[in-house]
Amino acid sequence: MLCSARGCQEQAQWALRWNNPKIHQPERRKVWLACEAHREHLSDFLAARGFLREVDRSLDA
Repeated sequence: MLCSARGCQEQAQWALRWNNPKIHQPERRKVWLACEAHREHLSDFLAARGFLREVDRSLDA
């Protein structure tokens, strides 16, 4: 599985689980995948919006 960062072709190592509380039920989780190089950037993007719920090394969505 590839990283979700735009244009990245690296293999993902992290699952960033998130939801938008304005439109999703609290238990709903969407998943972005991240390589090591993009994990912090994608996590910060989601966290700044209050969307980030979990960051997990496991890729089981």
